[in-house]
Amino acid sequence: MTASPSLQTDMPNLVFQLADALRANGAKMATAESCTGGLIAGACTELSGSSDWFERGFVTYSNAAKTELLGVSNALLATHGAVSEPVVRAMATGALTHAPVQWSLAVTGVAGPTGGSADKPVGTVWFGWAGPNGVTSECLRLPGDRQAVRRATVAHALNGLLLRLR
Repeated sequence: MTASPSLQTDMPNLVFQLADALRANGAKMATAESCTGGLIAGACTELSGSSDWFERGFVTYSNAAKTELLGVSNALLATHGAVSEPVVRAMATGALTHAPVQWSLAVTGVAGPTGGSADKPVGTVWFGWAGPNGVTSECLRLPGDRQAVRRATVAHALNGLLLRLR
């Protein structure tokens, strides 16, 4: 599946809307990022006053970091691989567990240009969102080069959280 054309890509406006929604809910968020390497946290903290609603970001690029910082089990990683639904759900849950927040989002994927496989081609990204109503996840196949995949991942992850807050 590719990204929806209705996806909000005006990053400052998207982050502003997300900030308003989190504040309106009296909530804070955390991120757990693999393929984006902290870009989601960076987008959030570009907005002055983000400490009101953004608590922390976990950059868990390696499997060891996923295990040490988020509690993702080695068995889950060995069975499903880092780019998988069970792992992104565990990452989102781990961020929620390891931070004093009500919401978290997680991403893991293959940004390219290397690292793809027949089962998980370049552009495959798993998204996870955790909050008061549990964990949801989604997989997209995003087009473009490494920069385009990472940029679209940031936008989709933040849009997804905004949707869940509304």
